[in-house]
Amino acid sequence: METLKMHSLDGVQRNIELIGKLFPNAITEVKRNGKVEHAIDFDVLRQELSGSIVEGREERYQFTWPDKKKAMLAANAPITATLRPVVADSVGKDGTPGGFDSENLYIEGDNLEVLKLLQETYLGKVKMIYIDPPYNTGNDFVYEDDFAQSAADYMDNSGQYDEEGNRLVTNTESNGRFHTDWLNMIYPRLKLAKDLLAEDGVIFISIDDNEIENSLKVCSEVFGKGNYLACFPRVTKKAGKTTEAIARNHDYLLSYAKSSAVKLYLPSHTDDGFKFSDEFIDTRGKYKLNQTLDYDSLQYSASLDYPITVKGKTFYPGQSYEKYLERQKGNHARADWAWRWSKELFEFGLKNGFIVIKDYESHSRIYTKTYQNCKIVKKGNGFQLEYMERTKAISTLEFIENEYSNDNSKKNITQVFDAAVFDYSKPVELLKTITSYATSTSDVVLDFFSGSATTAHAVMKLNAEDGGYRKFIMVQLPEKTDEKSEAYKAGYKNICEIGKERIRRAGRKIKEDAGLTAPADLDIGFRCLRLDESNMKPVYYTPEETQQQDLFSLVDNVKSDRTPEDLLFQVMLDLGVLLSSPIEATEIAGKKVFNVANGFLLACFDHDVTDETVKAIAQMKPYYAVFRDSSMANDSVATNFDQIFETYSPDTVRKVL
Repeated sequence: METLKMHSLDGVQRNIELIGKLFPNAITEVKRNGKVEHAIDFDVLRQELSGSIVEGREERYQFTWPDKKKAMLAANAPITATLRPVVADSVGKDGTPGGFDSENLYIEGDNLEVLKLLQETYLGKVKMIYIDPPYNTGNDFVYEDDFAQSAADYMDNSGQYDEEGNRLVTNTESNGRFHTDWLNMIYPRLKLAKDLLAEDGVIFISIDDNEIENSLKVCSEVFGKGNYLACFPRVTKKAGKTTEAIARNHDYLLSYAKSSAVKLYLPSHTDDGFKFSDEFIDTRGKYKLNQTLDYDSLQYSASLDYPITVKGKTFYPGQSYEKYLERQKGNHARADWAWRWSKELFEFGLKNGFIVIKDYESHSRIYTKTYQNCKIVKKGNGFQLEYMERTKAISTLEFIENEYSNDNSKKNITQVFDAAVFDYSKPVELLKTITSYATSTSDVVLDFFSGSATTAHAVMKLNAEDGGYRKFIMVQLPEKTDEKSEAYKAGYKNICEIGKERIRRAGRKIKEDAGLTAPADLDIGFRCLRLDESNMKPVYYTPEETQQQDLFSLVDNVKSDRTPEDLLFQVMLDLGVLLSSPIEATEIAGKKVFNVANGFLLACFDHDVTDETVKAIAQMKPYYAVFRDSSMANDSVATNFDQIFETYSPDTVRKVL
């Protein structure tokens, strides 16, 4: 049996593996702390890239700031933290309090550490990320990440907060590291977020003037400048801030793709917007007449200058036979009359009803049709008809209407809570709209600055409207609310309490409003998970530091206050099993066995496990089977363990913790 590592993905080791795939000759071995490890031979790598290396202090374009290297290390350093289930705060798919069958996740904890824990499980699985990070106005907070710690100290301190219960500090403009602190906060989080995005995924970031310049630069570095999509202005308040000479009426919604494979779902074109009417309609549907087929071109093309004969009438570009003859002799201007369509396309269009001839008193003209739901497309050496839903491009001025403003977001909050318990949330309509553009009906949406959980509200509302089953993952630090605030007076002691209660209330309201039209399987719940220190004692990670006199107290390497459910979720994280997977607890030979993802993972963390339990699990042929290192009832069971699996399920991967 193999031992689970029980810590987050090591970013440096993953980078070494990726480089090794491209340049296997650059991989070498070194001995550190008595262990042989893979490392990069930079001399070999330098030879492979010799023509593209910038040496020393040579001038080059770059974006940098103090502690940038430490911010990169912060993204790569592994941690030993875990996520513990909080069933009492969870809500079932159908809205049942304490239910734990929802595929949505609400995670309490520092988002840097949570993003690390999600790396293996959700790597490349998130279709859309939305974040509303601190705007760095001089009055708000940024996360205080201690870059002075060693990687080992960082791992030991994971999940720890200051005496006020959080890891936030006020970042005032008088601070000499004003922009530096913000960049050091956002950079490692974006690096980790990128890995979670699917290849065709998109990230949206709300930001304002204070950090829009740095946001563009840091996103271009993390995601690649070529993956920039747009920077949408969003109206914040029609009146703006009237205390200034210039009223500031908007902030920004910045968007980047993971790669060129990005897929956006464009909005449908309405009849009114595309000027279709019942006046122009045939068996193929509504259409509109375009401009005449001939036009005064910017550059003459002989292939588009030909006679057309229809119903005994012959037409020439520009309606002049004499000028057509002159052009055929070579007497034409640089720009002269021509048809908009090639002769082959015209013949196909004529045959398929895309041509209209209108007769006037002294002449006739040729027009083409544009159908609402049908178009001509090139196919090989010919053409064919393609039926589709006509769409329109997403305008960068999409979000300047009042429905996307802070006035509307305040209404969204008060409609749910009957009080303004959260300031500066984003409107549901904004999040619902971008989710509809960036996701299909079964995608995963992540928000790791979730605040009042507007994103979760929007995902549930969109699912109710289009019958989708998108899943959300909300991550929020349990930042305390101000004792003078409406939230505190209403009984919400931290932001997580507000976010969870909003999902509960919004889910119920969405289902009630939809009534009989609500999808039968609409998921309005969430599994609540909380970031905490590892379930394992220090001996699990550093057995070489254990002294002989300590062995009796460390026979069990699991902390005494941890439940089997706690262990299960750390195992799921370690093995990359989705945290939303169905979980069923059964009893086999008197021992509790967890069946995860319909038999993909079977886990038993009880003591005194006998051959009977091991055999029953093996006969179910799981992909993974996990036990505690101290599970076996006696040496005989431990000896027979591998033989039992070799007999009944030799392909099962066996793990212990």
